[in-house]
Amino acid sequence: MAKIFNKQNVFLLLLIGMVFMGYLIPFHESYNSYFNLSAFIDWGIAVIFLLYGLKLNLKEVIKDISNWKLHLLIQSGTFILFPLLVLIFYPFVKGSEYHEIWLSLFFLACLPSTVSSSVVMVSIAKGNVTSAIFNASISGLIGIVMTPLLMSFFLTSESGSGDHGEVLQQLLMKVLLPIILGIILNPVFKKWVTKYSGIIAEFDRLIILLIVYESFSTAFIENIFSSVPPVTFLILAFSVVFLFFTVYNVLKLIARKMGFTAQNIITVAFCGSKKSLVHGSLFLLVLGIPEEKKVLFLLPVMVYHSFQLFYVSWLAGRIAEKSLRKKEINF
Repeated sequence: MAKIFNKQNVFLLLLIGMVFMGYLIPFHESYNSYFNLSAFIDWGIAVIFLLYGLKLNLKEVIKDISNWKLHLLIQSGTFILFPLLVLIFYPFVKGSEYHEIWLSLFFLACLPSTVSSSVVMVSIAKGNVTSAIFNASISGLIGIVMTPLLMSFFLTSESGSGDHGEVLQQLLMKVLLPIILGIILNPVFKKWVTKYSGIIAEFDRLIILLIVYESFSTAFIENIFSSVPPVTFLILAFSVVFLFFTVYNVLKLIARKMGFTAQNIITVAFCGSKKSLVHGSLFLLVLGIPEEKKVLFLLPVMVYHSFQLFYVSWLAGRIAEKSLRKKEINF
């Protein structure tokens, strides 16, 4: 398990490295004549979702459908509780200078749950791994519809793509079709995907790193950060931590009130409070967020991803230690 954490920590360091690389060696548009980075990322997005369909274990999904109360609570936390918590503050920021900051946080709140770290953390904490796999998988599928739908109420020609037909086309070509193709080819390539799962995971990370590098390159080239005061970063960081602890504790409380077992409470709290950097990076492109605003939308997702990874890793290990000491899960 320590090896997994080391990989995750290395990935976080690489993310930070991409930010610095975007500053020191930004990718100028003229470089596309040697290597078309944007096109490579676009194809990479399609491949990621194709592999997502290939990796989807339909038998596990069907097997765990009976635990519907747990699934409903987790997905409600991801796609209802999260957005509502941010939506509460909309009347206070509407038409103000903080509207874009609020919209970037709402984007984070609308994202699906992460897959790999949810399952790994639940496993470490001795939770219900089967349900974690089901919810992590189904969350990504629901997010394909819910994230663009929720964002469409607030995206305008100024803050995002006003052409919803174009957004739908991008969603279809880059996300839905690759996933459907992956599911169709699942029986044929399932063993191959399982065998090379490590390499596939590295490819996912590579595309995320390139998206971060491209976004921050544009930000530094166009001097976007000069217009973003330090207080913006403090607001984003505070808001992200507030969101995590609020959702985490609310879901844990509801799960206890519903009489869930300790294993299921762990699964609800861990899976329901996660947000996916992968989907955040990809939807940033699919939704047509303008180049000059990509960094603002990407920052809350990166901060949240880093925080949830470090904190939940520590928390999962702590819960596991308690269960070993007391011979039962104390959550």
